[in-house]
Amino acid sequence: MRVFGIDPGSHFMGYGVVEKNGGQLVHVDNGCLRPKPAASLPERLEQIHRALLQALTTYRPDAVAVEQVFFAKNVASALKLGQSRGVALLAAAQSGLPVFEYSATAIKQATTGYGRAGKEQIQKMVQMILKLPELAEENASDALAVAICHLHTNQVLKS
Repeated sequence: MRVFGIDPGSHFMGYGVVEKNGGQLVHVDNGCLRPKPAASLPERLEQIHRALLQALTTYRPDAVAVEQVFFAKNVASALKLGQSRGVALLAAAQSGLPVFEYSATAIKQATTGYGRAGKEQIQKMVQMILKLPELAEENASDALAVAICHLHTNQVLKS
């Protein structure tokens, strides 16, 4: 099973692709979609949407896993983050893929064993789990953690 994980954002959107082969989790790719900084919000959302559709076509995942939004610094940030998540959900739906959403606590628990783990702990555990030669960028690491969470959760649900 191949999962495309997404860490939503309107300025940076992390993505991570992880595949489960037998009992092994295998890193396929990760990165960060970066729309043009000077672009308006609608233009950034369109650039993210286009890039996500391309990535979903390229990586051909079986499912998409997205981090749920539960907290933002202010209302305006929360709205922009929600719009970015909406674009990610739309791209997955247009690609005919099932979407699974996980809270930050569930992602941290599945990745580190501790629901209140910090960003650095998540990056290090993602690096260890996927045997990466170096730490992934923060947004990409978060997206890989979302994919790992889904693969762990999906396994438990099938048991």
